[in-house]
Amino acid sequence: MGAHHHQHDLQITLDPTQFKPLFKTQAYRHALGMAFDWIVIALVIYACLQFLNPLTYLLAVIIIGARMHALAILMHDATHFRFLKNRYWNDMVSNLLTMYPLFTTIAIYRQNHLRHHQHLNTEHDPDWVAKFGKPAFTFPKTKREFMGTLLSYLVLYQGIKDAVWFLQRFQAPDAKTHTVEEARWPKLLFYAVLFTTLTLTGTWLYYLMFWFVPYLSSFFMFQYIRSVAEHYGEMAYDDMLTSTRTVKTNAFERFLIAPHQVAYHLEHHLYPGVPYYNLPKLHHLLMEQEEYRAKAHITEGYLSGLLNELGEKTVVKA
Repeated sequence: MGAHHHQHDLQITLDPTQFKPLFKTQAYRHALGMAFDWIVIALVIYACLQFLNPLTYLLAVIIIGARMHALAILMHDATHFRFLKNRYWNDMVSNLLTMYPLFTTIAIYRQNHLRHHQHLNTEHDPDWVAKFGKPAFTFPKTKREFMGTLLSYLVLYQGIKDAVWFLQRFQAPDAKTHTVEEARWPKLLFYAVLFTTLTLTGTWLYYLMFWFVPYLSSFFMFQYIRSVAEHYGEMAYDDMLTSTRTVKTNAFERFLIAPHQVAYHLEHHLYPGVPYYNLPKLHHLLMEQEEYRAKAHITEGYLSGLLNELGEKTVVKA
Protein backbone atom coordinates (compact mmCIF):
# COMPACT_ATOMS: atom_id res chain seq x y z
CA MET A 1 0.00 0.00 0.00
CA GLY A 2 1.67 3.14 -1.13
CA ALA A 3 5.08 4.25 -0.18
CA HIS A 4 7.07 3.06 2.73
CA HIS A 5 9.39 5.19 4.70
CA HIS A 6 12.95 4.28 5.22
CA GLN A 7 13.37 6.65 8.04
CA HIS A 8 17.05 7.07 8.37
CA ASP A 9 18.84 9.06 10.99
CA LEU A 10 19.67 12.38 9.49
CA GLN A 11 23.31 13.15 9.75
CA ILE A 12 22.42 16.59 10.95
CA THR A 13 23.99 18.21 13.93
CA LEU A 14 22.56 21.62 14.60
CA ASP A 15 24.29 24.11 16.81
CA PRO A 16 22.39 23.76 20.13
CA THR A 17 22.75 27.45 20.95
CA GLN A 18 20.77 28.27 17.79
CA PHE A 19 18.62 25.13 17.70
CA LYS A 20 17.36 24.82 21.30
CA PRO A 21 15.70 28.26 21.48
CA LEU A 22 13.55 27.35 18.46
CA PHE A 23 11.47 25.03 20.67
CA LYS A 24 10.47 27.85 22.97
CA THR A 25 6.80 28.73 22.59
CA GLN A 26 5.51 32.30 22.75
CA ALA A 27 1.78 32.09 23.40
CA TYR A 28 1.22 35.75 22.50
CA ARG A 29 2.41 35.13 18.91
CA HIS A 30 -0.08 32.31 18.54
CA ALA A 31 -2.81 34.50 20.06
CA LEU A 32 -1.94 37.35 17.68
CA GLY A 33 -2.22 34.89 14.80
CA MET A 34 -5.76 33.97 15.90
CA ALA A 35 -6.72 37.61 16.40
CA PHE A 36 -5.41 38.49 12.95
CA ASP A 37 -7.44 35.71 11.29
CA TRP A 38 -10.68 36.68 13.03
CA ILE A 39 -10.18 40.41 12.34
CA VAL A 40 -9.65 39.71 8.63
CA ILE A 41 -12.83 37.60 8.57
CA ALA A 42 -14.84 40.35 10.29
CA LEU A 43 -13.49 43.09 7.99
CA VAL A 44 -14.15 41.04 4.87
CA ILE A 45 -17.76 40.37 5.92
CA TYR A 46 -18.27 44.06 6.71
CA ALA A 47 -16.72 45.21 3.42
CA CYS A 48 -18.66 42.66 1.39
CA LEU A 49 -21.96 43.77 2.91
CA GLN A 50 -21.14 47.39 2.02
CA PHE A 51 -20.57 46.50 -1.64
CA LEU A 52 -22.54 43.33 -2.12
CA ASN A 53 -22.37 41.87 -5.63
CA PRO A 54 -21.44 38.45 -7.04
CA LEU A 55 -17.78 39.38 -7.46
CA THR A 56 -17.26 40.84 -3.97
CA TYR A 57 -19.11 37.85 -2.53
CA LEU A 58 -16.88 35.37 -4.38
CA LEU A 59 -13.83 37.25 -3.12
CA ALA A 60 -15.21 37.22 0.41
CA VAL A 61 -15.83 33.47 0.24
CA ILE A 62 -12.25 32.87 -0.92
CA ILE A 63 -10.65 35.08 1.74
CA ILE A 64 -12.86 33.82 4.59
CA GLY A 65 -12.14 30.20 3.62
CA ALA A 66 -8.42 31.04 3.56
CA ARG A 67 -8.62 32.45 7.10
CA MET A 68 -10.65 29.46 8.34
CA HIS A 69 -7.85 27.35 6.99
CA ALA A 70 -5.40 29.64 8.83
CA LEU A 71 -7.29 29.03 12.09
CA ALA A 72 -7.06 25.29 11.46
CA ILE A 73 -3.29 25.67 11.01
CA LEU A 74 -3.05 27.35 14.43
CA MET A 75 -5.06 24.51 15.90
CA HIS A 76 -2.54 22.14 14.29
CA ASP A 77 0.21 23.84 16.31
CA ALA A 78 -1.93 23.51 19.43
CA THR A 79 -2.35 19.80 18.63
CA HIS A 80 1.36 19.51 19.31
CA PHE A 81 0.81 21.56 22.51
CA ARG A 82 2.73 24.50 21.02
CA PHE A 83 0.27 27.15 22.23
CA LEU A 84 -0.32 27.28 25.99
CA LYS A 85 1.76 25.53 28.65
CA ASN A 86 -1.40 24.41 30.44
CA ARG A 87 -2.73 21.57 28.30
CA TYR A 88 -6.34 22.00 29.42
CA TRP A 89 -6.39 25.66 28.40
CA ASN A 90 -4.31 24.96 25.29
CA ASP A 91 -7.15 22.73 24.12
CA MET A 92 -10.06 24.72 25.52
CA VAL A 93 -9.03 28.02 23.91
CA SER A 94 -8.18 26.25 20.63
CA ASN A 95 -11.57 24.56 20.62
CA LEU A 96 -13.51 27.75 21.33
CA LEU A 97 -11.64 29.96 18.87
CA THR A 98 -10.69 27.53 16.10
CA MET A 99 -12.24 24.07 16.31
CA TYR A 100 -15.87 24.42 17.39
CA PRO A 101 -16.41 27.09 14.75
CA LEU A 102 -15.11 24.52 12.21
CA PHE A 103 -17.40 21.79 13.57
CA THR A 104 -14.85 19.49 15.18
CA THR A 105 -12.61 19.30 18.24
CA ILE A 106 -8.88 19.30 18.84
CA ALA A 107 -8.84 15.90 20.59
CA ILE A 108 -10.48 14.21 17.62
CA TYR A 109 -7.99 15.83 15.28
CA ARG A 110 -5.04 15.02 17.53
CA GLN A 111 -5.50 11.26 17.66
CA ASN A 112 -5.54 11.16 13.86
CA HIS A 113 -2.70 13.61 13.43
CA LEU A 114 -0.21 12.05 15.83
CA ARG A 115 -0.63 8.71 14.06
CA HIS A 116 0.12 10.55 10.80
CA HIS A 117 3.41 11.74 12.31
CA GLN A 118 4.36 8.33 13.66
CA HIS A 119 3.55 6.37 10.50
CA LEU A 120 4.06 8.93 7.74
CA ASN A 121 2.87 7.70 4.31
CA THR A 122 2.44 4.06 5.37
CA GLU A 123 -0.67 1.95 5.86
CA HIS A 124 -0.73 3.05 9.50
CA ASP A 125 -0.93 6.72 8.54
CA PRO A 126 -4.68 7.52 8.68
CA ASP A 127 -4.25 10.48 6.31
CA TRP A 128 -2.40 8.41 3.74
CA VAL A 129 -4.89 5.54 3.97
CA ALA A 130 -7.88 7.87 3.66
CA LYS A 131 -6.47 9.54 0.54
CA PHE A 132 -4.81 6.55 -1.11
CA GLY A 133 -6.24 5.82 -4.55
CA LYS A 134 -8.67 8.74 -4.46
CA PRO A 135 -8.70 10.46 -7.86
CA ALA A 136 -8.07 13.88 -6.29
CA PHE A 137 -4.84 12.55 -4.76
CA THR A 138 -3.64 10.59 -7.78
CA PHE A 139 -0.84 12.28 -9.70
CA PRO A 140 0.40 13.20 -12.25
CA LYS A 141 -2.51 15.39 -13.33
CA THR A 142 -2.77 17.93 -16.08
CA LYS A 143 -3.12 21.53 -14.96
CA ARG A 144 -6.64 21.47 -16.34
CA GLU A 145 -7.57 18.45 -14.20
CA PHE A 146 -6.11 20.07 -11.10
CA MET A 147 -7.92 23.34 -11.78
CA GLY A 148 -11.09 21.34 -12.42
CA THR A 149 -10.77 19.86 -8.93
CA LEU A 150 -10.35 23.33 -7.45
CA LEU A 151 -13.40 24.57 -9.33
CA SER A 152 -15.45 21.63 -8.03
CA TYR A 153 -14.71 23.02 -4.54
CA LEU A 154 -15.80 26.54 -5.40
CA VAL A 155 -19.18 25.32 -6.62
CA LEU A 156 -19.54 23.50 -3.25
CA TYR A 157 -19.75 20.05 -4.86
CA GLN A 158 -16.39 18.72 -3.68
CA GLY A 159 -16.48 20.65 -0.41
CA ILE A 160 -19.73 19.00 0.67
CA LYS A 161 -18.27 15.58 -0.24
CA ASP A 162 -15.12 16.41 1.75
CA ALA A 163 -17.11 17.64 4.73
CA VAL A 164 -19.02 14.37 4.90
CA TRP A 165 -15.81 12.37 4.43
CA PHE A 166 -14.01 14.53 6.99
CA LEU A 167 -16.75 14.15 9.61
CA GLN A 168 -16.83 10.39 9.08
CA ARG A 169 -13.05 10.14 9.42
CA PHE A 170 -12.80 12.44 12.40
CA GLN A 171 -15.70 10.97 14.34
CA ALA A 172 -13.94 7.61 13.97
CA PRO A 173 -14.93 4.72 16.28
CA ASP A 174 -12.05 5.42 18.64
CA ALA A 175 -13.51 8.88 19.22
CA LYS A 176 -16.34 7.12 21.05
CA THR A 177 -13.98 5.22 23.32
CA HIS A 178 -11.96 6.60 26.17
CA THR A 179 -9.09 7.78 23.93
CA VAL A 180 -10.69 11.18 23.53
CA GLU A 181 -10.87 12.76 26.94
CA GLU A 182 -12.91 15.80 26.15
CA ALA A 183 -15.85 17.23 28.02
CA ARG A 184 -19.03 17.57 25.94
CA TRP A 185 -20.43 20.59 27.75
CA PRO A 186 -18.16 23.33 26.32
CA LYS A 187 -19.04 22.19 22.80
CA LEU A 188 -22.77 22.03 23.49
CA LEU A 189 -22.63 25.39 25.24
CA PHE A 190 -20.73 26.89 22.31
CA TYR A 191 -23.35 25.83 19.75
CA ALA A 192 -26.24 26.74 22.07
CA VAL A 193 -24.87 30.29 22.45
CA LEU A 194 -24.07 30.57 18.73
CA PHE A 195 -27.45 29.35 17.49
CA THR A 196 -29.38 31.36 20.08
CA THR A 197 -27.46 34.51 19.09
CA LEU A 198 -28.08 33.89 15.38
CA THR A 199 -31.78 33.36 16.04
CA LEU A 200 -32.25 36.38 18.31
CA THR A 201 -30.34 38.72 16.03
CA GLY A 202 -31.93 37.30 12.87
CA THR A 203 -28.50 36.72 11.31
CA TRP A 204 -28.85 33.11 10.14
CA LEU A 205 -28.67 34.20 6.51
CA TYR A 206 -25.34 35.98 7.10
CA TYR A 207 -24.02 32.93 8.94
CA LEU A 208 -24.92 30.71 5.98
CA MET A 209 -23.47 33.19 3.47
CA PHE A 210 -20.26 34.07 5.27
CA TRP A 211 -19.47 30.96 7.26
CA PHE A 212 -21.23 27.90 5.93
CA VAL A 213 -20.61 28.58 2.24
CA PRO A 214 -16.88 29.39 2.67
CA TYR A 215 -16.55 26.35 4.94
CA LEU A 216 -18.00 24.03 2.31
CA SER A 217 -16.07 25.58 -0.56
CA SER A 218 -12.83 27.50 -0.18
CA PHE A 219 -11.91 26.17 3.29
CA PHE A 220 -11.83 22.60 2.02
CA MET A 221 -10.24 23.72 -1.23
CA PHE A 222 -7.29 25.29 0.62
CA GLN A 223 -7.02 22.20 2.82
CA TYR A 224 -6.83 20.13 -0.35
CA ILE A 225 -4.15 22.29 -2.02
CA ARG A 226 -2.06 22.18 1.13
CA SER A 227 -2.35 18.44 1.71
CA VAL A 228 -1.37 17.82 -1.91
CA ALA A 229 1.60 20.15 -1.46
CA GLU A 230 2.67 18.37 1.71
CA HIS A 231 2.76 14.77 0.58
CA TYR A 232 1.79 14.24 -3.07
CA GLY A 233 2.96 14.61 -6.66
CA GLU A 234 6.51 13.74 -7.71
CA MET A 235 7.69 12.68 -4.27
CA ALA A 236 10.27 9.91 -3.95
CA TYR A 237 9.18 8.69 -0.49
CA ASP A 238 12.43 6.77 0.01
CA ASP A 239 13.44 8.91 2.92
CA MET A 240 12.02 11.45 5.36
CA LEU A 241 13.56 14.25 3.30
CA THR A 242 11.78 13.18 0.11
CA SER A 243 8.37 12.27 1.59
CA THR A 244 7.32 15.74 2.55
CA ARG A 245 7.59 18.98 0.65
CA THR A 246 8.55 22.40 1.85
CA VAL A 247 7.29 25.18 -0.41
CA LYS A 248 8.98 28.57 -0.57
CA THR A 249 6.16 31.10 -0.72
CA ASN A 250 5.57 34.72 -1.61
CA ALA A 251 3.37 37.03 0.50
CA PHE A 252 0.29 36.41 -1.65
CA GLU A 253 0.62 32.62 -1.28
CA ARG A 254 1.22 32.95 2.45
CA PHE A 255 -1.94 34.96 2.87
CA LEU A 256 -4.12 32.75 0.73
CA ILE A 257 -2.74 29.21 0.60
CA ALA A 258 -0.09 28.64 3.26
CA PRO A 259 -0.79 30.75 6.36
CA HIS A 260 1.24 30.71 9.56
CA GLN A 261 4.39 29.21 8.01
CA VAL A 262 2.64 25.92 7.24
CA ALA A 263 4.56 25.66 3.97
CA TYR A 264 7.63 24.59 5.99
CA HIS A 265 6.14 21.13 6.26
CA LEU A 266 9.34 19.11 6.02
CA GLU A 267 10.83 21.04 8.93
CA HIS A 268 7.65 20.39 10.91
CA HIS A 269 7.88 16.62 10.33
CA LEU A 270 11.52 16.57 11.40
CA TYR A 271 10.91 18.63 14.55
CA PRO A 272 7.18 18.80 15.44
CA GLY A 273 8.16 20.51 18.69
CA VAL A 274 9.14 23.75 16.95
CA PRO A 275 6.23 26.25 16.95
CA TYR A 276 5.16 27.60 13.56
CA TYR A 277 6.71 31.07 13.93
CA ASN A 278 10.18 29.52 14.35
CA LEU A 279 9.99 27.26 11.29
CA PRO A 280 11.63 29.81 8.94
CA LYS A 281 14.62 30.02 11.32
CA LEU A 282 14.73 26.23 11.54
CA HIS A 283 14.69 26.05 7.75
CA HIS A 284 17.69 28.39 7.53
CA LEU A 285 19.62 26.33 10.07
CA LEU A 286 18.87 23.11 8.20
CA MET A 287 19.81 24.63 4.85
CA GLU A 288 23.32 25.09 6.21
CA GLN A 289 23.57 21.29 6.37
CA GLU A 290 24.90 19.68 3.22
CA GLU A 291 22.78 16.52 3.38
CA TYR A 292 19.63 18.51 3.93
CA ARG A 293 20.35 20.92 1.09
CA ALA A 294 21.08 18.03 -1.27
CA LYS A 295 18.09 15.83 -0.47
CA ALA A 296 15.29 17.94 0.97
CA HIS A 297 12.28 18.30 -1.33
CA ILE A 298 11.94 22.05 -1.60
CA THR A 299 9.62 23.58 -4.17
CA GLU A 300 9.68 27.19 -5.27
CA GLY A 301 6.15 28.55 -4.96
CA TYR A 302 2.69 27.02 -5.14
CA LEU A 303 1.56 28.73 -8.31
CA SER A 304 4.84 28.19 -10.13
CA GLY A 305 6.67 25.18 -8.69
CA LEU A 306 3.97 23.01 -7.21
CA LEU A 307 1.65 23.18 -10.21
CA ASN A 308 4.45 22.00 -12.46
CA GLU A 309 5.42 19.15 -10.16
CA LEU A 310 1.90 17.77 -10.14
CA GLY A 311 1.90 17.39 -13.93
CA GLU A 312 3.54 14.95 -16.30
CA LYS A 313 7.29 15.16 -16.32
CA THR A 314 9.26 15.11 -19.51
CA VAL A 315 12.65 15.47 -17.89
CA VAL A 316 13.62 12.71 -15.51
CA LYS A 317 15.84 13.95 -12.76
CA ALA A 318 18.90 11.78 -12.35
